[in-house]
Amino acid sequence: MNCYEKIGLQRVINASGRMTALGVSTLSDCVAKAAIEGGSSYVVIDDLIDKAGEIISKYTGAEDSCVTSSASAGIAISVAGIISQGKKAIVERLPDSEGLANEVILQKGHVVQFGAPITSMIRLGGGVPVEVGMSNNVAYEDVEQAINERTCALIYIKSHHCIQKGMISIDKMVEIAHKHNLPLIIDAAAEEDLTKYIKMNADLVIYSGAKALEATTSGFITGNKTLISYCKKQYKGIARPMKIGKEGIMGLLQALENYTNKDMVSYVKRQHEIVGYLNREINQIKGCSAREIQDEAGREIFRSQIAIDEKLVGKTAVEIDQLLRAGNPSIHCRTHLLSQGILSFDPRPMIEGDKELIVEKLKNIVEV
Repeated sequence: MNCYEKIGLQRVINASGRMTALGVSTLSDCVAKAAIEGGSSYVVIDDLIDKAGEIISKYTGAEDSCVTSSASAGIAISVAGIISQGKKAIVERLPDSEGLANEVILQKGHVVQFGAPITSMIRLGGGVPVEVGMSNNVAYEDVEQAINERTCALIYIKSHHCIQKGMISIDKMVEIAHKHNLPLIIDAAAEEDLTKYIKMNADLVIYSGAKALEATTSGFITGNKTLISYCKKQYKGIARPMKIGKEGIMGLLQALENYTNKDMVSYVKRQHEIVGYLNREINQIKGCSAREIQDEAGREIFRSQIAIDEKLVGKTAVEIDQLLRAGNPSIHCRTHLLSQGILSFDPRPMIEGDKELIVEKLKNIVEV
């Protein structure tokens, strides 16, 4: 029995992924130890933020970094930093940015809901989102012609939630931004490569600590030293209610060290093994057709995707998802394609015994 069951909550089997709604990741012993040690002593927080920025930047290759409570906080802080340019009077009035250059251009196919609207994060920092193009097609001119004297930045959302076709590439967004002397922000919350976007000359790149890194609840912004200095100053303004504690920072730093030493070959191999088991077993269940797929955004993540034949099963994928969640344990799969009769299982968060319980419960639901 885990600590959540002890207080009367259901046991959850996370087959959805590094999802905030399910607590994102679990902590390794050494990350938990680092967080406990961090919480057991005092430190000057501003000094810790600066030192953490130095350490994080060694992993990203950027000039400097700013630790945050989450990737979504990183978006708001980045926008606020760019609008305020670190000026105290503006820092203290944000998110009121009336009369300032405050427009943030993003492609319409990137206007997504990831648990909250991406546009809300921009507005929290004082930004005014400007959507360009169509949801499935954005042209170079759409972005460039939206730029005016009120534009403060461009933002690119690197996520499986976004439309993956018909969008302007990161290279082109960098080109447009820098042609007009504007910074490009990249929201790379769940991305696994910590250096890729800095090498592509993005100005600010935002990562979640708790997703790929399996850190404490945290995040960071990495990039241009001047812009990062503006971001840090937001802790005297809109970032105050988004502050991260010393224990969270120390857990993040330990997770970064772990991540650079991670055996990615074994990590991917484990995914294939779990997905292979699920597919073999689920393909024996009537009306269920399982296959391995790779993550929509091209990451080294592999999942079991199941197409439900509603006529054979007598239930829709939506109904099956509801039944998987009901009872104890509550099984949460990925739901992005439920309306198309498809559900999928992400092997990364699964612990020993989870895959067997998933098969057993799915079989009981379908064969009733």
